[in-house]
Amino acid sequence: MKNYSLKRTLPALGLLGLGLAGCQPELEEPTSNKGTADFTKYVAVGNSLTAGFMDGGLYREGQLSSYPNLLAMQMAKAGGGAFVQPLFSEAQSNGSGYLKLTGFTATGSPITASVTTNLALRAGATAARPLYTKFTEPVNNLGVPGIRMSDIETAGYGSVQGNPYFERITPDASPTQTYRQRVAASQPTFFTFWLGNNDVLGYATSGGAGAGITSNTVFTTLANGILDDLTAGGAKGVVATIPDVTNIPFFTTVGPTLRATLTAGNVPGIVVTTGTFSTTPGTPATRKTIATTAIRDANGNGNQLFTLTAAPYLGLLGRTNNGKAWRDVYGQVRGALPPAVSLSVFLAIQGVDTTQAFGVSPGNPIPSTLVLDDVEQTTVRTATTAFNAALTTKATAKNLAIFDANAFFSRVAANGVVSNTVTNTAAYISGNLFSLDGVHPTPRGYAIIANEMIKVINTKYGSTLQPVDPNASRGVLLP
Repeated sequence: MKNYSLKRTLPALGLLGLGLAGCQPELEEPTSNKGTADFTKYVAVGNSLTAGFMDGGLYREGQLSSYPNLLAMQMAKAGGGAFVQPLFSEAQSNGSGYLKLTGFTATGSPITASVTTNLALRAGATAARPLYTKFTEPVNNLGVPGIRMSDIETAGYGSVQGNPYFERITPDASPTQTYRQRVAASQPTFFTFWLGNNDVLGYATSGGAGAGITSNTVFTTLANGILDDLTAGGAKGVVATIPDVTNIPFFTTVGPTLRATLTAGNVPGIVVTTGTFSTTPGTPATRKTIATTAIRDANGNGNQLFTLTAAPYLGLLGRTNNGKAWRDVYGQVRGALPPAVSLSVFLAIQGVDTTQAFGVSPGNPIPSTLVLDDVEQTTVRTATTAFNAALTTKATAKNLAIFDANAFFSRVAANGVVSNTVTNTAAYISGNLFSLDGVHPTPRGYAIIANEMIKVINTKYGSTLQPVDPNASRGVLLP
């Protein structure tokens, strides 16, 4: 029946379409001009956000969706030159591997699985030391996942003992070349600079138990130096600030569910450890009691944040004889411990007795790695503010454009962002902007970031780069 109807109506529609086309005025594509900028050689400097990392991994789709790639396509219409990214090949398109959504539990919690096919791992790679297929041609996208400002002058950071993503794009003949040297040698006519997020992010995502925050003095000195390098030849560009990471889904998704569960069970509060783990026998890890009402809910009430990685352990709260959370923590830190520190020794040093009720007794608290408490949040925000002041001061002194990513993502967290009548929010999975790792954007999120950068480029340099259509890019892929 449907096919019959199509055969009858298509010729008529075709004729109607021809008639309408004949009446339409000619529409000219908006003109893209460079203004006072020179896009002949655009170079992107930064970390995972610049590389196109998403869903917990770096893979070809993310690379193609990266904001630098989108910017370069728009710049090409205004005299921009070729923009080369270190793309994974089609055969190894899944790169480092990543997370995909496979379904939801009966209570609506997402179920994810790791993609482990078509990876770009090369011979000699191990789980502890991944090595990726080399890409040693000159590249314009110098985004390196995981890099901190404090890493940019570290010799050997691009060696097999260093960062595997930087090692992948470092020529074999110069394994000791630093990131700053690589950037200085790139000699762009235009650049984007979004570096420094990991100098606070690593501390935050580890619940204050892992990597420390870079000192402001070190951060400022290194940022000033690399920006001097980039502008030495007269290049213009954009400097992006660092967002307040406590607004991202990694920290805002689990708390509301945990608070509702505890409230329903009339549980007044929980016990966590805070800060780093103890390394001194007889001095257990510091405990902290958190009232249920202090856990941040969906409306932003409460000042205690639980990480996305805490989700698998929520069902264990109150159970006795369960040490899964602490076994997992031991598995994560054991590489940094002396060989003599077994699981039982580690637990003894922390003062943990896993026979007690998990999460509600001081003897078996929730590990620090799963919660960013109010004190730790203050530490993160203080550093972020100082880093952004340093970046803004230097960018202003160099007369560069500034993309205030911190202000932008704060607005997104509060009100979302509308793209061509479609509202996108910071909600996990349903918000369209953040990928499954809760930290990095989706392709749509990267497109929106590209448009925000285009705005500041046009304003600063009088150019007329045209925005991209974010709605043409996907959010989280549903199964």
